[in-house]
Order: sequence, then structure tokens, then C-alpha cells
Amino acid sequence: MPRSRRGHAARRGGRGTRSSAKTDSQASDDEAASEVLSHCSSASEGTSVAEEGTGSDTVDEQAQQEEVEDKLKECIDNVLDKSAKTRQVALENLRLAFSSKMLFDFLLERRLTLTDSLEKCLKKGKGEEQSLAATVLTLLCLQMGSGPEGEEVFRSLKPLLINILTDASASPVSRQSCAVALGMCCYIAAADLEDLISCLTCLEGIFSTSCPEEGNSMPAQHSPLLQTLHCNALQSWSLLLTICPSSYIKKILDNHLLKLPLMLSSDNVNLRIAAGETIAVLFELARDMEEDDFYEDTDLLCTKLKALATDSNKYRAKTDRRRQRSIFRDVLHFIESGEFHEETIRFGLECMYVDSWVRRRTYDAFKEVLGSGVRHHLQNNELLREIFDLGPPLVLDAAAIKASKISRFEKHLYNSAAFKARTKARSRVRDKRADIL
Repeated sequence: MPRSRRGHAARRGGRGTRSSAKTDSQASDDEAASEVLSHCSSASEGTSVAEEGTGSDTVDEQAQQEEVEDKLKECIDNVLDKSAKTRQVALENLRLAFSSKMLFDFLLERRLTLTDSLEKCLKKGKGEEQSLAATVLTLLCLQMGSGPEGEEVFRSLKPLLINILTDASASPVSRQSCAVALGMCCYIAAADLEDLISCLTCLEGIFSTSCPEEGNSMPAQHSPLLQTLHCNALQSWSLLLTICPSSYIKKILDNHLLKLPLMLSSDNVNLRIAAGETIAVLFELARDMEEDDFYEDTDLLCTKLKALATDSNKYRAKTDRRRQRSIFRDVLHFIESGEFHEETIRFGLECMYVDSWVRRRTYDAFKEVLGSGVRHHLQNNELLREIFDLGPPLVLDAAAIKASKISRFEKHLYNSAAFKARTKARSRVRDKRADIL
């Protein structure tokens, strides 16, 4: 598949009218990080050298880099250890390192060795080990990018990912990670349309079991683990839709816009949300192609979306209700008016506008895989910067880095002023309430 396929997501960037800063509440892996991650994280900052610029700092950085690489080499060797526990620890350390730091040069000459090791873990491992191996594979593909190296990694392990994903006897946890890995690796490194279609078909076969059968209006009932699997497969499927040719999207509209609204009745909040967001992505893709009358039951769909956007059922967890209402308000607003509520993602000295459902699905997919390392990769990973149309990575001198930082005293003054203004505003509101009473 041609490299230009990702331009569909990139074209939506760069224009912003609303600056609503988005904060990631996702739990950071840093607190539970291993020794490898602590070294990689400190090395990935790279600001001390830029600020000081002394020869001793340069030597220290080189020594630190060599130490990091030695630990990573040890982890790669341990992936083939006889002990399952040792293999899992090594995989977890690699996951943390790959998500927190750019390691293309280090991995380039070791990718074949690591790919073979991951293949053995996926074939012979169980449950958690297979899950970690699939995640590390995703991150390896992300590190290698969309060039020949990434394609080679994806092509070699794609059949194995599909085998595990479609094996009903395999661990649900490993199948969940394989669903994510198949979607992400295909998005990054699929070289032709055949690879893309085969991955879409595989993922569709997984989540379609949550769609109601013909003549039945209620979704099929599954265990929570299988529902999570179906949710992951649906999210990966919708991610791949964003790079599909328009001819295939037309077929999807005909086949799935009748089924997906029925999944909004699922008893799993994540599956309901995934279905709602996928519907929004399909509506956006159809409108981009200027398709007319692609869906006839818009009124009925909006009724369902409105019910979910105002859901107050007490048997649902408060956090689930809040998240569901927020997302379905956005979906409903988009279906009715075609308007998307923009978000601003800030990283370093830059910011990125998320101003479409396609762009949001793409960003959420990378954020899910990279966790707290997503901002570092947005700053330094050429693949992500190409996908989101951010241009080449910025090269900053010491003065620019220093100018971008505010001192602790300035931050204290700013917080004090904000607190004072907030207190005054609340006091005025309270006074008005007192007058009314």
C-alpha cells in the first residue's frame, strides 16, 4: 500500500480555533518502572547537555547511553531464557524502554534477532507472556517506522498474530493484545491493499460476534474478557478504516451502518463507546466522500445517542456514566451538525490540534500503546510526526529550551493569582445564591 495512505489523517491537522488543553489522565507506568526504564527516561530527556553544554556532561551522556544499551542487550537475551518469569520481566522492560525513548539505531541491527525471539514467545508462551510479546512487537514496529524494516517485522509475524487472535482456545488476554498489535502494525507498515483487507476481515470476524444476529435486536451476551477482546478488535478495525480507499469504505457503509447502532445496547460501557466512536468515524468518512443518503435511520440513531448522552442509570458506575455521557454528547453533536469539538494536545514547545474523529481515533490508538511516552514520540518519532503532519523534529538550542521553562517562583506566582481569581469568582456566585434565597 502506498505511503500516502496516512495523509488522510494528516490533512485534518493544522487548523485550530478552540484551545481546550487536553490532559492525559491515563495512569503512568513511570512509578512502577524498572531500572531499565529509569535509565531510558533520564536519557530521553536530554536537556542537561543542551542547557550546560560542557564536555563532562557529554561524556556522562555517552556513558549513560552505553549503560542503557547494555541493559537492553541483556533484556533481549533474556527474552529467550528458560524461565517464563525471566522472559516476562525482560519483555516488560523492553516495553517500558521502547515506549519512553527513540531507539531506531540500536534496534536496526537487532530487529531480526528480536523478531525471532518474539515469535518464539508468541508460539510457546502462555497468557501474559504472549500479551507482552504482542505489545513489544507493536512498539518494535513503531520504532522501525513505515519503511522496509517495519514492513519486514510486520510481514514476518502477521500470520502468527492472526492465528492467536482467531484461536478460541487461546487466552483472552493474549488475544486482546494481538487484536491491538494487528491493527497498529498494519496501520504502520502494511505495504499493499491485500494486507490491509486481510487484517480488516480478521478483526471484523472477531467483533461481529457482539453484533445481534439477524432478527434479534439485542447484542449477544459474552464474558467481560471477550467483550474487551471485541472492543479492541473494533477499535483496531476503525483505525484501519481511516486509511482505506473510498471504494472499500462504500462497502463498509452498506454492510455495517445497520449493525453498529445495535451494539450501542451492549451492557459493556467500553464496547458501547467504541461502537459510538466508530459510527462517528464512518459518518465522517462518508461526508468526506460527499456520499448522499448513506444512512436513512439518522433520527432513530440520534434518539439512541441522546439516551446514552443523558444516561443516569444508578446501576452504572459514576465514572462510566460521566465518560459515556461526555463522549456520546460529542458523537450526537457531530451526527446532527457535522461539527467536531476540537482538542489541543501540547508536547514540549509544540501543540497539535485534534479536529476530527479520524484524527482522534489515530491519536487515541498511539496513546493507548505508548502510554505516558506518547509526548516524547510526538516530539521525536518521525513516523508519528509524518502521520500528524508535524514536520521534522524540532532542533532546539540551549537558549530556546531555557526560555521555554518558567522558574518555580514564577509558577508559584501564577498559581497564587489563579487561586485568588477563582476564589473571587466563586464568592460572587455564592453571594448571588444567598440573595436569591
